[in-house]
Amino acid sequence: MTGRWGILVLSALYERECRFNVLRRRIEGISEKMLSQTLFTLRRDGLVNRYVEATIPPKVTYSLSPLGTAVAKRAVELVALLETQADEFERAWAAFEE
Repeated sequence: MTGRWGILVLSALYERECRFNVLRRRIEGISEKMLSQTLFTLRRDGLVNRYVEATIPPKVTYSLSPLGTAVAKRAVELVALLETQADEFERAWAAFEE
């Protein structure tokens, strides 16, 4: 959950439930393999639910569990805070390079 992709998947699912390919398009730079692994881990941790509709082909939708919603809410807040502090990070990086 603490990895980059876990936070991004939780953030994407916080907005709405999604199918696999929709998630992949919403999360820039994630590969199919990494998305599959991340969803597996988040499901194992009880943060994400997976629903399979018995259609041909099967329709799989991912959503947040109640625990996942609570965690994602805080993750989204953290991401928003970090984005507002981007200038501070850039100054720190520049000072570190000197």
